[in-house]
Amino acid sequence: MSLTATDVKKIAHLARLNFNERDVTTYSEQLSRILDFVAQMNQADTAHIEPIAHSLEWSQRLRPDHITESNQRDLFQTIAPEVSAGLYLVPQVIEGE
Repeated sequence: MSLTATDVKKIAHLARLNFNERDVTTYSEQLSRILDFVAQMNQADTAHIEPIAHSLEWSQRLRPDHITESNQRDLFQTIAPEVSAGLYLVPQVIEGE
């Protein structure tokens, strides 16, 4: 898959990345190679391979599940900039188009 300079600029905008115009060609080549490698990996036959969480058959040691700290919610909310009905109020971070 070959990405154009326009594709890279659009991806950079969506990811909120800022880079020099002279780097667009380099990034488009590198991203194209990555996508080509992913396409090559997708062609591997994995129909008879069982998914695993770890390459070794280790079981995870679990710690006891008990409370180690006291509830300090009220203290933290007294120093928060804005709180309403027990919830922290934050500025809107998603932009509309």
